[in-house]
Amino acid sequence: MTLILSPRQARLTALGAQGLVRGRPEKLNGRSVERTVQRLQLLQIDSVNVLSRSHYLPLFSRLGPYDTAIPDKLASKAPRKMVEYWAHEASYIRPELFADLRTVQRRVWMTAHSLPPELKHRLSEQILGLLGDGPALTAREISARLDGAAPKDSSNWGWNWSASKRVLEDLFATGLLSSAGRTPQFERLYAPTASVHPAGEAALEPSEPQEAMLRLTELAARAHGLGTVRCLADYFRLPHRETAVAAAELVRTGQLREVVVKGWKSPAYLHAEAVIPRKSTARALLSPFDSLVFERKRLEALFGFRYRIEIYTPPDQRCYGYYVLPFLLGEGFAARVDLKADRPNGALLVQAAHREEGAPIHTAVELAAELRMMADWLGLDGVIVKPSGDLAQELKLAVSRE
Repeated sequence: MTLILSPRQARLTALGAQGLVRGRPEKLNGRSVERTVQRLQLLQIDSVNVLSRSHYLPLFSRLGPYDTAIPDKLASKAPRKMVEYWAHEASYIRPELFADLRTVQRRVWMTAHSLPPELKHRLSEQILGLLGDGPALTAREISARLDGAAPKDSSNWGWNWSASKRVLEDLFATGLLSSAGRTPQFERLYAPTASVHPAGEAALEPSEPQEAMLRLTELAARAHGLGTVRCLADYFRLPHRETAVAAAELVRTGQLREVVVKGWKSPAYLHAEAVIPRKSTARALLSPFDSLVFERKRLEALFGFRYRIEIYTPPDQRCYGYYVLPFLLGEGFAARVDLKADRPNGALLVQAAHREEGAPIHTAVELAAELRMMADWLGLDGVIVKPSGDLAQELKLAVSRE
């Protein structure tokens, strides 16, 4: 018999799977962070630091004020519990996923393809030799040694990549190089994967493609709770057709169950261990790169919440702001706020605050408490609300009472 889920049941299942259905734990430690990473499977990395590094925020959303030195240690101290690789996008992933993701990735890397084959081969050999015989280095340090540029030279920073930088990124994409950590400027420190990954040389052994697809599809379903083939494929950027085949096989073996969600045009897959909570007491600000909001169509289908990141939108065309975080309250999204950490002046700036239709009457009060908690976590003295957005005035009053 086909199980039919209501939209509310689907929402609660998704929130529960993502660790967002209950309040934060009372006691926090390194194990709390590890469990959250295991639940989510990945933390997306992004260079934007207008508020906080993006991979820190999903942990704060689920755990509250934790020590960011904990995930830093997980990613930089042996035996590492997180390694960098391409997943949804550039991400910290559980090391167990590396071989499978390396096997199934079908991205078109455009970094070194335009280089003459002889140059690409020569630079690859030089980079692997340089890193194999010495310490982990940044891209600038590697370019300085291979190209003869001074380490302080910024001409190859960003998208203006040198030939060595292009080859370096290809070596990272193919999995031969990994990250041994990050500098204070968040530059990746490159090192041979075998010296970084806890499995050593065994990490480079390829997975069997079909088995890799089964494992990754099952983990995507576990992290989602339930989702369509599109949702499951998007979590790790898996090929759609192979994800559909894997989902069907996982249904056959009992790890997934095909279900119907009322109002959804496509069938959904419910993980066998997913729980449908009775209610949600969540209160969290979510990063634009949070795994709950990865797939925008899924987000809209689940919550009726249309969300787009506007970082790359011209300022005069933005609807809500530059770095907008959705505010989850209970079972739905109650508001969205454009945030900035004004570190020189010690303030968390609310550049704009907008209420969602049907938001609870106490939204401003709850949001003010969340902002105060975030400011304390970021080491900022206060919260300043600017007069932009239909929730700004009420939020400013609520903040003043915190």
